[in-house]
Amino acid sequence: MHASRPTHASFRESVMSSRVSSQNPENLHEEDEHLYGPVLKGPAPSSRPAMQVPKAMHPFSRSPETLEAEEPETGPATRILLNREGRSSVPSVTRILQQTLSTEQIFYLERWKRRMIAELGEDGFKEYSQNLFNQGKLFHSVVEDVVVSGATFQKRNPSETSEFPPEVQGYMQSISHVLEDVTAVRATESTVHHDALNYLGILDCVARYRGVLCLIDWKTSEKPKPFLSNTYDNPIQVAAYAGALNNDSNYKYQVENGLIVVAYKDGSPAHAHQLSSELMLHYWNTWLIRLEKFTEKRSSHARAIEQKGLDA
Repeated sequence: MHASRPTHASFRESVMSSRVSSQNPENLHEEDEHLYGPVLKGPAPSSRPAMQVPKAMHPFSRSPETLEAEEPETGPATRILLNREGRSSVPSVTRILQQTLSTEQIFYLERWKRRMIAELGEDGFKEYSQNLFNQGKLFHSVVEDVVVSGATFQKRNPSETSEFPPEVQGYMQSISHVLEDVTAVRATESTVHHDALNYLGILDCVARYRGVLCLIDWKTSEKPKPFLSNTYDNPIQVAAYAGALNNDSNYKYQVENGLIVVAYKDGSPAHAHQLSSELMLHYWNTWLIRLEKFTEKRSSHARAIEQKGLDA
């Protein structure tokens, strides 16, 4: 998570991605099925992502003819800080995804929140949420320092992670085998902005993973996530960041592949989910649908406010 991303969106992501409690949206669903049996589903909903296409298609990347001479991979990594001046109304990727969650996601998220408040109390839940946020921020900061410095993790023993803050030592040991294959870092914690589609975000890292240039997203979890489907909206987020980078004139290169790295607090080996160029295009289209949904909701809200003013 990032300090500059919206706090509520960062917390939503921590709930859907991090597993630090025995009660969470995912196992509440499993608990219900165990107690009451599987849900008997009615007709398939009309909003299944696989059946939808964006109303307007937008290119994921720029054509070669529009690209300037590609900058060399050597040199310091790009880190463009978020500047909201003149762009205060431009929504972030995390905000858009948070405001276009499915009904099922909202249901389990809200029920998980109510149970946690019942268990911890209002103040305890606020403290728990803040701790999650701070831990995620620290993890991203440490990872950034490591990849920028070019420090090697080859054949590193668990005891050698003691140089890191205690809160993230397990996570760093977890991703050590992934960091061995990360080279040629080109950007870290850097802002991307899609002018045509009017959204922005802060990507975690752009680097080569096993020789392939990828947009890398670092995630934390206490529950194993061996499959890409376990990562919820994370692939959509990665595609959204990559699409913005590819259309941002601050970056003189294109990224067609993605990587989601899920780190575990107990130090067990992280799962690295690679997103091929074909998968990235699939999730880019899904992102366009979510963006259209967000834009429609915001337009409806603006019209309602305007009508209320006229009726006053």
